[in-house]
Amino acid sequence: MNVELPFAPVDTIIRRNAGDLRVSADASKELATRIQEHGSELAIDAAEEATADGRKTLMAGDFGVERVVDKDDLELPVAPVDRIARLEIDDRYRVSMNARVALADILEDYADNVARAAAILARHADRRTITDDDIETYFSLFE
Repeated sequence: MNVELPFAPVDTIIRRNAGDLRVSADASKELATRIQEHGSELAIDAAEEATADGRKTLMAGDFGVERVVDKDDLELPVAPVDRIARLEIDDRYRVSMNARVALADILEDYADNVARAAAILARHADRRTITDDDIETYFSLFE
């Protein structure tokens, strides 16, 4: 699978949860892949919501979001999130700007939760670096 999300903002999200720990490039890549998979699944569900309402445009409410944050407050860039949203849905759907920002916000919260847990796992393993193994362990434990 081609990863649409740039690794730099994902690395920043991990680092803001890592404290004094280092972050491996593989950890950023693994989390970016997981974010993309999750975002694609959420878009499929949102497309089903839009279809049920007789629409072809995904709205923020289709993602369960009532209030959309300012996109400038997000670390994840909106354009790649838009591409993630479109990966597994039919081309007949459009994704509104508010839906893109809402999905980016959801995915950033998701990434923060994973990164926070990965930092705990790395410390528990008495390591100074968060690795892709920490990300994978999180998912094997909590999903």
